[in-house]
Amino acid sequence: MSHAPALAPAPAPEEAAQPGRPFGQLTGQLTPALRESLSVLPVVLLVALLALPVPAGADEGSGGTGSPADAFSALVVGCALVHVVRTARRPLTRGAAVVLGLPVVGITAAACASTSAATGLTGAARYLQVFVLVPAAVLVLLRDARQFRLLAWAFVALALFQGALGAQQNLTGTGASYMGEDIRAVGTFGPTDVMGMATVVSYGLVAALALAFRPGAPRQRTAALTCAGLLTVPLALSFSRGAWIATVVACAAVLLLAGVRRALRAALAATAAAVVLVAGLGLGSQLLQDRLSSITQVTDAPDQSVTDRYAMWAASVDMWRDRPVTGVGLKGFPEHRDSHASLALSSGSDTAGAGAEFRRQPLLSPHNMYLLVLGEQGLLGLLTLAGGWLALLVCAVRGWARARRDRRPSRAGELDCALAACGLLVWQLVDFMYADIGGPSTVLTAVALGGCAWWGLRPRDTYESYEAVGAR
Repeated sequence: MSHAPALAPAPAPEEAAQPGRPFGQLTGQLTPALRESLSVLPVVLLVALLALPVPAGADEGSGGTGSPADAFSALVVGCALVHVVRTARRPLTRGAAVVLGLPVVGITAAACASTSAATGLTGAARYLQVFVLVPAAVLVLLRDARQFRLLAWAFVALALFQGALGAQQNLTGTGASYMGEDIRAVGTFGPTDVMGMATVVSYGLVAALALAFRPGAPRQRTAALTCAGLLTVPLALSFSRGAWIATVVACAAVLLLAGVRRALRAALAATAAAVVLVAGLGLGSQLLQDRLSSITQVTDAPDQSVTDRYAMWAASVDMWRDRPVTGVGLKGFPEHRDSHASLALSSGSDTAGAGAEFRRQPLLSPHNMYLLVLGEQGLLGLLTLAGGWLALLVCAVRGWARARRDRRPSRAGELDCALAACGLLVWQLVDFMYADIGGPSTVLTAVALGGCAWWGLRPRDTYESYEAVGAR
């Protein structure tokens, strides 16, 4: 009697999945990390949009919202709101709410003091965007140190792109006009926003220097130091004295926080590199030397740009004396400038080159953020806005001190994040002595403040979530 062959038993589910098991394990490991990275993607895209050419008219005269990055910043704020709703968690700590919400008091009072309701609303929207909404959104969307490093590398990548374009403009004579030659590196920002590329490159240089101190990451250290060295060239070719001073101070702060011995070694290396760099620039070295020497001549023999700046600074102080509490109102400086400025003030600055025709650019701000706030928002605005920045710097330094003392793997590996946050804040606070908000590059200031706020004001439970993801 014949019997049919017995069927082999079906393999167990675990055995059936054995050939694909490694792929399944890999997917299971990568999916949480990728899912966590999605929250910071809108912020990285916002930084990337600053690489696009600036449309004509996208300046502060149009409200500062004409560039793609400014428009996209509203979407970033929306993404943060959606993230808060989905996670059902308190988005900000009590300290973060106070520090980021404090400027609203001065901004609202100054908007009410404006002579025109439309002007007051436009100015309030811009200040809230730059100093409240976008920084708060970045703080909410950043989750851990890995994402903060991703944002810092986005700064470096943008700086390399804009810096390469600026260096090419200098070499080919297609940049903005400077001393009768079209050699000033401005990147995609054009001659009307000469501080745009200088700001981007300075951010990238400071971030790269800080990233070089990540513990246990020799490849990142090498790449970061290389990027920092390359970015010194376009920064020099920007001919921006304010950016030079702010970058030197910020880099010195980063090195001192990283260690005194490292700071001394880096200072010697930077001095040697500066000599080689200036000597290797050929014809451009004389212009750089003249620009450097002009920093020490701001009181003895100032040029017209310095004279105009002094006149506008004095005008801002005079406006504050007239209205000491709330100032003359948001965006009120151009309207009250002539009645408070001395006869030494010129009618404007000449701009040309970088694909733009010659035009007379009106002087619409004092090129000093602190005096601009003092004149337009009064003492109330200065205390709330600058007080928030100072509190943020204190919190960032305290976070650096905790990271230095804590030896846990999740905290000891965050030294580069602490240095980046402190360095960017120091750069911004120093640069505000020579510049103010204006132009499409301003949105990058908001992103930088948000990243620094994440470091100094983040909730404590982010440490546990950081350890759960396992990123370093």
